[in-house]
Amino acid sequence: MAAFLTTASVMMCPHGGTVKATSSNTRVTAAGAPMLRSTDSFVITGCPFSIGTQYHPCVTVKWVQTAQHSKIGDPTLNVDSLGLCQAGDQAVQGLVSINVTQERVEGT
Repeated sequence: MAAFLTTASVMMCPHGGTVKATSSNTRVTAAGAPMLRSTDSFVITGCPFSIGTQYHPCVTVKWVQTAQHSKIGDPTLNVDSLGLCQAGDQAVQGLVSINVTQERVEGT
């Protein structure tokens, strides 16, 4: 079992940018924060990544692996979920790093 992600979870792109999750889920919480789903909004700010001299930051997260047996309308996310950090042109630039999450509620 793995801890679920919530809007209070701390996530980063591989270059140190901060992931801000916004959820339309207002019904189901874990440790007092809304649980996240793969269809929620994940915006990355502060990514310093460049290709040569061209600034090419990560701007969003696309989830490719979600919690296997848990849904809140759409699949939920846990610490075992895999998210791809993408640039504005949708180029994949690495995996999202999940640094801190709630520890109370777990699932698969």
